[in-house]
Amino acid sequence: MKNETKNTIKGPAEWFTGDVYFNEIARGEAPSRVRVNLVRFTPGARTAWHKHSLGQTLHVTDGIGLI
Repeated sequence: MKNETKNTIKGPAEWFTGDVYFNEIARGEAPSRVRVNLVRFTPGARTAWHKHSLGQTLHVTDGIGLI
C-alpha cells in the first residue's frame, strides 16, 4: 500500500455542503480499492447522503459523527 500524506484539498461542492478539507493518507495498489483519508468538517459542514457498494469504515477522532 502506498503510504504518504498528500497536500490538503478542499472537498468538491457536489460531495459536501460547507467547507470540508481532506488529505489522502494511503491508497492501495490496483486492484485494491483501499483508501485512507483524513477528512475535516468546518462547523455546519456535512457530506451529501450517499452509499458505498463495498461498504465504508469511519473513525470519528474529534467532535461528533452522525450516520
